[in-house]
Amino acid sequence: MFLKFFLKLREAQVPVSLREYLVLLEGLEKEVTDRRIEDFYYLARCCLVKDERHFDKFDRVFSASFKGLETLGQAEAQAAETAEIPAEWLRKLAEKFLSEEEKAQLQALGWDRLMETLRQRLAEQKERHSGGNKWIGSGGTSPFGAYGYHPEGIRIGQAENRNFRAVKVWDKREFRDLDGTVELGIRSMKLVLRRLRKLARTGAAEELDLDDTIRASASQGFLDVRLRPERRNAAKVLLFFDIGGSMDAHVAAMEELFSAARSEFKHMDYFYFHNCLYEAVWKSNQRRREDQIATFDVLHKYTADYKIIVVGDAAMSPYEIVMTGGAVEHHNPEPGQVWLKRLTDTYPHVVWLNPTPRAHWRYTQSIGLIERLMSGRMFPLTLDGLDGAMRELTG
Repeated sequence: MFLKFFLKLREAQVPVSLREYLVLLEGLEKEVTDRRIEDFYYLARCCLVKDERHFDKFDRVFSASFKGLETLGQAEAQAAETAEIPAEWLRKLAEKFLSEEEKAQLQALGWDRLMETLRQRLAEQKERHSGGNKWIGSGGTSPFGAYGYHPEGIRIGQAENRNFRAVKVWDKREFRDLDGTVELGIRSMKLVLRRLRKLARTGAAEELDLDDTIRASASQGFLDVRLRPERRNAAKVLLFFDIGGSMDAHVAAMEELFSAARSEFKHMDYFYFHNCLYEAVWKSNQRRREDQIATFDVLHKYTADYKIIVVGDAAMSPYEIVMTGGAVEHHNPEPGQVWLKRLTDTYPHVVWLNPTPRAHWRYTQSIGLIERLMSGRMFPLTLDGLDGAMRELTG
């Protein structure tokens, strides 16, 4: 169980070393903590995590590995792996990781050749393979399978991202909805979002008109309470949230934005998508395959005076944007760029908020593609970026 925990941390890109893992095993052997899972959590985090930026990744892996357990005894009873794993086994395991020179020697196949080769492998392969460079399997440098490395491949039988190289995922993945009740850390976001306010009087509620009440009471000699329709933010906002995959690392920032927007805008609606906008969106990630909503219907239902905010890291295979069938999880009849153009043609005011720091954008080809399709209206998901986006929407 502990070995699987260590491997899953590495898969989640937590930079944990073998030496740190062996220190954790030594601590368990010497019983430096009680055997409660809570105590083990703090010991493991102390030994394995060197930078607090990786706490979220560590927590997700820990929860998945030890969910429902209360003591280490239960964990040991569920698996044969214990702290007594020979260090030599781990060193051999580490030798399987490719060097940068070895990675550079691998060549991407290209979309058409990749899909044609997969069809051939499915027709020809008769048994399990591991560690090779051709067949569907695990490890190795084949572009098809799990837990290996290739510049562009199709991920099969692997639940998590390891290096964000897959151009398509063969297996179903489950995402969770954003929490709209998050309150911590959203005050600054609320203040920035108020730049989009369009205040109007409505008859839905009334508020005290103090100045008019004073004037009327003074002239008539008795208290004459005057009311007026309450002012509400009449701005109409439609949000599209990229969810799952590489966006898992940005859930906290997304929830803060979601909560701030829900509190500031009376006329607001939202939809989820994955990586790029395609022919369907959804409202619930738990039912995203059964209860999809046609994107055409969304574009026709919400009028052109809506302000559109798309939130996503735009990190994906370029094929997902420019190719029919390039979507990572399904066969899309039209490329993502077609749907982004329809969105920008329908709504004059559209911005894209990217949680990835702007300094890193140039390292991802798909971000540049999306930014051009948005005519430069991509902003980082920071307070300054959010301020610039609100100014663009009100311009």
